Amino acid sequence: MLEIAGAVIPRLFFILHSLVAVWRVTHSLHERQYALLALLNVLLIVEMIWALKKRKGKDCKWFSPAILLYLICVMPSIWILEVHHHQAENNDKNVSNKCIELNNELAGANSYHLSFNQNLTEIFELLSSACNDAWILGLHQTLLILLIVGKWVLPMGYGITRDEFSQLLLIFVSIAADILEFTTETLSEPNVRKNTVLVYAILGVWSWSMLQFPLHLAVLHTEPSSASQNSSGSLLSTYRADIWNIIVSLFIHDGPFFVLRMFVMIHFKVIHQMLVFFSIKNFLVLLIQIYRLSVICEDYRSRLPH
Repeated sequence: MLEIAGAVIPRLFFILHSLVAVWRVTHSLHERQYALLALLNVLLIVEMIWALKKRKGKDCKWFSPAILLYLICVMPSIWILEVHHHQAENNDKNVSNKCIELNNELAGANSYHLSFNQNLTEIFELLSSACNDAWILGLHQTLLILLIVGKWVLPMGYGITRDEFSQLLLIFVSIAADILEFTTETLSEPNVRKNTVLVYAILGVWSWSMLQFPLHLAVLHTEPSSASQNSSGSLLSTYRADIWNIIVSLFIHDGPFFVLRMFVMIHFKVIHQMLVFFSIKNFLVLLIQIYRLSVICEDYRSRLPH
């Protein structure tokens, strides 16, 4: 029963979060056809039924279909909200000021509007009146939190040890913190938000980086075979987890983040303390990963029979 509950409850929260994002899109754009995005959740429901029937609720070893489908369900809504907010800011220069004023009003009214005797209708109106900035940031934050907590609650896949699973969760926390900082810090720059192509590029890199969450190859080790024990296994089979971790860093996470941050600083002359710090951090990680790859190759060559 616990495994069934662990398989169902995270998926229900995934669906709920996706529906909230779809509702916000229809509310902000005043276009009811965007409600059709909710149909994407059918994929998650079908996957849940399939997992309960074929795998008794357990996740896969190398890959998490539930997390991938959750991203497919919720990311289009965040894309639409980000692009709509970008267009609204360019069309109305006072949007940011209006949001600041509204947030101040909400903060001053919290003691009244969020009291325990507040009815659901007024709370709903309060949430509806919050500006898009707050909603977009909230959706980004809750998405990453649900990915981590949901993965934790989902039953482990066959062949995954508890040590590997704990490593995976720690990696998820680190990735989530860096991704959230990347989107909020980069997209918040006024010079960046004025450029439509750059906004799309940032959202594209963000989407690309989110593919790290459904994949588990960075921590999963294969069982030592007689070939690898005799130092005759291939480089990939001997250092599978290490090489995958390096590939993810170079081409999915730190590499794209560093390139885009450098482009923002050089082309748009946007330079501030946090942007410089995280650019240096990405660069150092890339250097260390390349150094790690050279160490792995040297160690592999030293094990080959002469």
